Amino acid sequence: MEIGFFTMPIHPVNKDWRVSLKEDREAFLLADELGFSEAYVGEHVTDAAENITSCAMFVASLAADTKQIRLGTGTVNLPNSHPAHVAGQVAMLDHMLDGRLNFGISPGGLASDAEVFGTLDNNRNEMFLEGIDIVLKIWESEAPYNIEGKYWKVTTERTSLTDIGQGIMAKPLQKPHPPIVVTAVAPFSKGVTEAAARGWEPISANFLMPQWVKTHWPKYVEGCHRVGRPADPANWRVAKSVFIADDLATAKEYALGPDSPYVFYYNQLLTKMRKHNRVELFKTYREQPDDEVTLEDVCNKLIIWGTPDKVTDEILEFQDEVGEFGTLLYAGKDWASPELARRSMILAAEKVMPDVTSASSDLRNNKTAAE
Repeated sequence: MEIGFFTMPIHPVNKDWRVSLKEDREAFLLADELGFSEAYVGEHVTDAAENITSCAMFVASLAADTKQIRLGTGTVNLPNSHPAHVAGQVAMLDHMLDGRLNFGISPGGLASDAEVFGTLDNNRNEMFLEGIDIVLKIWESEAPYNIEGKYWKVTTERTSLTDIGQGIMAKPLQKPHPPIVVTAVAPFSKGVTEAAARGWEPISANFLMPQWVKTHWPKYVEGCHRVGRPADPANWRVAKSVFIADDLATAKEYALGPDSPYVFYYNQLLTKMRKHNRVELFKTYREQPDDEVTLEDVCNKLIIWGTPDKVTDEILEFQDEVGEFGTLLYAGKDWASPELARRSMILAAEKVMPDVTSASSDLRNNKTAAE
């Protein structure tokens, strides 16, 4: 199992924006130093807490300062931008990263973003599919372009001077395009099936209960089988909220205490989900009444915390419950204590993941021997 990083950063609304952006960058740079395999960052335009407004711009800021880590948009919310704009930005970003880009995409989940872009009442899933289809068509086509959909049209036929380059859109460095990754945020996600059929890879969100995360793998297998593609658990990424400290008391206080950035994170999400009737994401069974879903229960069930040994055991228990997956995405939170936040990532990379990988390997070998 590899370790990666995923953050849809949620910061206190009164925190200096310069500080939160600096700390978010430091988390990615640290992940690169520690050998994390990949790292993703989300984007929202209308949220003072989730204050990275462009994941592509943020990733571009890391291009020259990272060495080996693959960086991902997590995600480009396609209904919010013209596909030609997305195609050009992502192609350039792939070149800036020398082919280290993963292209994370989604319809976008923040209602106020949809409202500000005038798409709140549109079929955003339909816009999402049209948007990515146009992006891919641009990349596989030669100028002049004439691509028309329900929501957007891309053409340079009237103005092209291809002999001098005018009217030609850039293509990514990776061929035919960067790996495409989608985040699954619903139980029994049909989107995972469709993504697998298209050759895309899933990330299971860190705010889903384990029993719902478990439902994603069969859906991925279903999509792969539809197109005759092997379903490899190595391609499944699972995000998880993890905090590790050198002593148990510190870990518990930072993960679950009154000033915990983890509790703050889940309070923000739970409040938004209640507002938009999506509390089912936090339910332990589908018929559970909304008022039974409490912040305390959510935090107790979704945050893995403790010393390295405790966290290792709980990650292995989680893997045993949901099934084998290829990458654990350490879910970044606000750096309420930069020292403790950095130490947690260090312990994750240097103590926890080697033990998790070793135990997982032993389990697979024992299973193979038994068969």
